[in-house]
Amino acid sequence: MTTPVFMPGLELSRRFYLEAVRPLLDEAVPGTVHSAARLDSGSEVLGFDTARSADHEWGPRLQIFLSPRDAARYGERLSALLSDRLPKTFYGYPTHFAHTGEVGIGVMQATAGPVHHRVDVTDPATWFTAQLGFDPREDVTLADWLATPTQRLAEVTAGAVFHDGLGQLAPARANLDWYPHDLWLYLLACQWQRISQEEAFVGRCGEVGDELGSAVVAARLVRDLMRLCLLMDRRYPPYSKWLGSAFTRIPQACELTPHFTAALAATDWHSREQHLAHAYEAIAGLHNQLALTDPVDPATRPYHSRPFQVLHAERFTAALATRITDPTVRALPMIGAVDQFIDTTDVLSRPELTRAAAHATLTDPKR
Repeated sequence: MTTPVFMPGLELSRRFYLEAVRPLLDEAVPGTVHSAARLDSGSEVLGFDTARSADHEWGPRLQIFLSPRDAARYGERLSALLSDRLPKTFYGYPTHFAHTGEVGIGVMQATAGPVHHRVDVTDPATWFTAQLGFDPREDVTLADWLATPTQRLAEVTAGAVFHDGLGQLAPARANLDWYPHDLWLYLLACQWQRISQEEAFVGRCGEVGDELGSAVVAARLVRDLMRLCLLMDRRYPPYSKWLGSAFTRIPQACELTPHFTAALAATDWHSREQHLAHAYEAIAGLHNQLALTDPVDPATRPYHSRPFQVLHAERFTAALATRITDPTVRALPMIGAVDQFIDTTDVLSRPELTRAAAHATLTDPKR
């Protein structure tokens, strides 16, 4: 079988909607108001897909949104119609999604019989609630924000809307465009707090001869600094596979990448610490440029009486915290949103678990 010329997934799904899916909708339920989009998971939603992406769980996919009444009335019939009438391939890519016996790996195969397509026919409230745990067409509460990983927020606000006949996708996505100001300050403060808790360990591990441990701490700090920079640039940090790719798209990456790369490549803690110190000072300067707080001295300094060069990042936490005016946000513990204190995929991919975790650690029943 000839490998088709790679086409970015969002464009493939857009054409799939216009050329294959919409004609069937117009034929089966003419005049029915609908919206169509490619949101949800997948490298193409964030714009990171390549030809390699096409080897599993990738291809022409989209969501068709109907009103709740129309979804209940037509949903199953439309899904069955698409199974019967969609082409087996589209621009050379199979439209049939099937799973192999290997756990976690999905492949697409053009087979006989109905197409096992990935066109979800649903209504906005059902879909958003399944993805996020709440419906952003209504007010987004503090608990909603805190319980939602940035990866999920990116998946809903990125991607593409091909048609919004319902007029509901655009306002829902706009409601999630970015955090309310005080909550943004809080999340930045929490991210600086994470850095403050480990910045001295690069030297402390190295001082006792644990270069491996020092390198592991440095890698954790680089990850946290990258996420901090994305938050500062008002971008939702994606999960680990695409964190570096997303970081390269922000203006600060050109200056910071050499420092991060050198810190990760260093084989001794003194060099590692020196490269991180350059990164700390650069990011501290970026913080001051945002003018979210009074200027904070960006210079690194010794860690109390110990010979380790650190930023004392908790100074930035304190500066941000003083600018939070919402008393409810001010009262939150300095640990952040759910993916600032949990990084297990099996939790972060399940809204019911992230909401339970956020409720248990960050909120009380009155909120």
